[in-house]
Amino acid sequence: MHDLVDKTYKVPYPSDGVEPLLERIKYIQEKEKIYVLIPNFDSEHFTFMKSEKILRDWGIKTFLPTLQLFEETHKSNLPEFVKKYGVNVPYSEPITSLQEFFKIIIKFDFPVVVKGKFYDAYIAYDIDQVAMYFNKIAAKWGLPIVIQEFIKGTEVNVVGPGDGQGTIIGALPMRKTYTTDKGKAWRGITLDDPAMMELTHKIISQTKWRGGMELELIRTADNKLYMIEINPRLPAWVYLAVAAGQNLPEALVLMALGEKVKPFTSYQIGKMFIRYSFDLITDLSEFEKLATTGEL
Repeated sequence: MHDLVDKTYKVPYPSDGVEPLLERIKYIQEKEKIYVLIPNFDSEHFTFMKSEKILRDWGIKTFLPTLQLFEETHKSNLPEFVKKYGVNVPYSEPITSLQEFFKIIIKFDFPVVVKGKFYDAYIAYDIDQVAMYFNKIAAKWGLPIVIQEFIKGTEVNVVGPGDGQGTIIGALPMRKTYTTDKGKAWRGITLDDPAMMELTHKIISQTKWRGGMELELIRTADNKLYMIEINPRLPAWVYLAVAAGQNLPEALVLMALGEKVKPFTSYQIGKMFIRYSFDLITDLSEFEKLATTGEL
């Protein structure tokens, strides 16, 4: 997509370790002047948080939560984290084997949600499906796997970056009106929802959250909010916030550069997004170049 991307570099998977990824970043930095680096995948965050000082010495600025806060908000640690804020959370247990699930199965009613430590979540309606999804996710993302109580309701999300001092720079609540089989938002609409806004402000102000954040919530039929996940990044649907009047990606870049950013105080309610796909036509030579050299 040359009309959008100036230069592309492949980087190692985070599972390859810290050193290979940093070595690649250093190589890229020697060729290109990177001012700000914004990781978009949860699995990359640990490396970049741990290496923040190294990156800064190379002239690369980031704007990420602390490593401690990142670890506290892992799916397996979320129940303990949200207790501090009086937030409802589905009951969950991390497991490292199916034998562990058999020991705790009495604590759950089917269906249950089987979740990876970074990505993927599936609804399992019996033990066979739990085993299938456990093996599928573990092979892809490793252990532990989280077994979570299934909460029936409407999926709602909030995006809201913090400045690291307790101030929320912007917040935009959204209801998913269509999702993929993996639960990803494919269509959504902005909401006027004081309860979601209050929860976001409470978490960011009390944790002094630094960087992007997405709260994934379920609203039940009796109007209770349940926290499903906290993601330490801006979500894929963040452009809805831009279209509704809050340019949160720009604000994140400016904060990383050390500039003072004035918090957004309003947004357009009823703004919708619909995701779509299209065919990208390219030459085999470009694909071969990216695959062999790791650059394009």
